Amino acid sequence: MALSKSFRVAVAMLAIVPLIGSDVAAQEGAGPSFEVSGVEVDVSAKSSDAARTAGWRLAQRKGWVMLSRRMGVGGAGLPDSVLDQLVSGIVVESEQIGPTRYIAKLGIRFDRSRAASILGVSASFTRSPPFLLLPIEWTGGAPLAFERKNAWLDAWGRFNAGNSTVDYVRPAGNGPDALLLNAGQINRPGRGQWRSTLAQYGASDVLIPIVHLERQWPGGPIIGRFQARFGPDNRLLTSFSLRVSNADALPALMDAGVKRIDAAYQGALSSGILRIDPGLLARAPAAVDETTLPDESLLPEDVIGTSEVPATAITVQVETPTAGAFDSSQATLRGIPGIRSVSIDSLALGGISVLRVTYEGDATTLRSAIEARGWAVISGGGALRMLRRAPSLPPPDVPADNATAG
Repeated sequence: MALSKSFRVAVAMLAIVPLIGSDVAAQEGAGPSFEVSGVEVDVSAKSSDAARTAGWRLAQRKGWVMLSRRMGVGGAGLPDSVLDQLVSGIVVESEQIGPTRYIAKLGIRFDRSRAASILGVSASFTRSPPFLLLPIEWTGGAPLAFERKNAWLDAWGRFNAGNSTVDYVRPAGNGPDALLLNAGQINRPGRGQWRSTLAQYGASDVLIPIVHLERQWPGGPIIGRFQARFGPDNRLLTSFSLRVSNADALPALMDAGVKRIDAAYQGALSSGILRIDPGLLARAPAAVDETTLPDESLLPEDVIGTSEVPATAITVQVETPTAGAFDSSQATLRGIPGIRSVSIDSLALGGISVLRVTYEGDATTLRSAIEARGWAVISGGGALRMLRRAPSLPPPDVPADNATAG
């Protein structure tokens, strides 16, 4: 069948589209699902919309048959009404839309728990501890992480991580992400700094997928050299290269790289290579050997045994519009007598940063000490918030009243 001259190509690489006959929209990063990719359809109808709808329905049927065969339970079909409830998303890998014809290659995602109950297989699988994902793209000789949007970040955003045994923690790329997560960070093996960074994202370790892009000429072939790295020591797990013939296929190149790197991480996890670095585990406080403490009964009568003042951990929030404001607030706290330590829980330049203070006293006493240094303090929710007081204004110049009363 020849295509019409008005035939148009929809360049929608791996776009996730709404469902057919369901009120649930497909979302990036959806929950665990069974996914079938590469489902090809070629459908004609009275209009382009009707052809596309028919193509999606056909893809659902073909996808279910492919999934059931892959699970080893035959290949029986299901009614469209049942499939509409099972399908959680349709991924458009490529599509061509004409006035009366629809040609596409689609991916079908089936709700894992519902599909497993029909197929008679287990829906559960073991996942890893949370790993912070730090993708880095080298292009034009310069590295790029979360400083600005790029093709490598987009590819990891499209990736359906719910099917992976690796629990990826994918930062949004806003706030302090560009400051804390960059190419320079991967060359800093200090465990203390890594522990502080990982704690802010709720992760236990870090994964570092890297791609080096080589463009042969503008708009021409692109070669992607991929590396799967992990841990604070930036250890190399595997590397490979992929090539596409033109710049329009860059998203497909990136998506293929993401899938292969995820497969490498899953393989390393199952074989025991990918595991939490011991240096990143939270350190328990050192046990005190009571046998080394002096017995007060053995002290001379003129020496009175004293015990150390107990310290309290207090959370302090502070407005930090600039780095200077952050340093100023820390300096204020460190200058208060009784402060043993000040650590950073979270840094948010332009927002509210959170500090953890160890103080020989209670929160009320600390509040008074901070206010004595010119700050306004609000307490609530088990924390203190430091606010800069507005400078007091001088009284207005009022001309002398020389008028005689009366």
